[in-house]
Amino acid sequence: MTSLEDSSLDSGRLSRGRTYARKGMVGAVTIAPGQVKAAVQGSRPRPYRSAVHLPALTGGQWDTLLDTIAARAGHLAALLDGEMPAELIDDARHAGVPLLPQPTELDPECSCPDWGHPCKHAAALCYAIATTIDDDPFVLFALRGRGRDDVLTELRARRTAGRPVDAPTAPAGIHAADAYAAWTAGAEHDPGWPGLPGLPAHPAALPVSPPAGSGLVGADLERLMTDVSARATRLLSGDTTTLHLTQHQDAVRIAASSPGPEWFHHLIQNTGANPTTFARLTRAWRHGGPTGITVAERPHSPEPSAMAAARTALTTALAEMTDTPVRLRAWRNRLTLPDHGIQLRLGPDTRWYPYLQENDGEWWPAAPADTDPVTALTAIWQRSGM
Repeated sequence: MTSLEDSSLDSGRLSRGRTYARKGMVGAVTIAPGQVKAAVQGSRPRPYRSAVHLPALTGGQWDTLLDTIAARAGHLAALLDGEMPAELIDDARHAGVPLLPQPTELDPECSCPDWGHPCKHAAALCYAIATTIDDDPFVLFALRGRGRDDVLTELRARRTAGRPVDAPTAPAGIHAADAYAAWTAGAEHDPGWPGLPGLPAHPAALPVSPPAGSGLVGADLERLMTDVSARATRLLSGDTTTLHLTQHQDAVRIAASSPGPEWFHHLIQNTGANPTTFARLTRAWRHGGPTGITVAERPHSPEPSAMAAARTALTTALAEMTDTPVRLRAWRNRLTLPDHGIQLRLGPDTRWYPYLQENDGEWWPAAPADTDPVTALTAIWQRSGM
């Protein structure tokens, strides 16, 4: 989406394309190496034929990319879990492989008479494929030239080649989502299904100490075991909040549980995060979980009517709260009171997240979100010094 927006000089066409995609006007998408095609319904009865082309990776680039993925087990684990880790994108870029499309690489075409670059129909296709990649990161690999099976086969070969001859082979295991689905089916069809066990009365304990020289610390492993047990219990209870987290989000989640300064430092160090940014995201998790992180990191463009209604409500409330006029500035999903250091951000869950501008000039999450913008404002109005 960033590449699309950076390659276009017409924000109006992009806005209409985004609306087309949101309204489901993009038909079935066909993905092939170097291109994606779909029929996009426009203002005429017959849909237009739209496509977007981008270069497939060369053989040498694929070798570099696959080596980069195989070098870190977390990359493959995230991909199999349906996530495209930001660290993989960065590692590939540093290795000279543009996994994500660059603005100069996108080449749209459409059967409509609009000569825009791109037209609104091709823009809608770009927004739709971005959503598809969010659901299945292997779509991005297919666009760059190789399908899921080819990529996994190559990665398995690299992992096997790097394993010592006498090293044991780990069992395949079961994907967490499949295990959860199987448990749910059993609970529905077996009236005698036992209830969930409560959380363990005592923290998890390792039966033996980690091998000498492994770099692992028993206390740290026990903390992680306790955390996994608690997450599993919540999952079986129906709370899937933490089921699909990226490595980045999970590091923030662990930091938000107050594990201590040493863990906090190691989480920052091993994820390569900026300390201030990581601390800000930790506070965002405490106030809003995964959605709180999304709101902190990614501005988006909500429906104009929602922003207009919130602005009207806030203007009315502010007139009652203060005798002096209050400036209210709107940008995308954010309403800002610049003279008071207050900002409200509308999240994808249609709740308003309050922010305060701290002494460092940055906006920090300040309170839990609320569906009512006036309630969200009131929660931090006194804290702003007004």
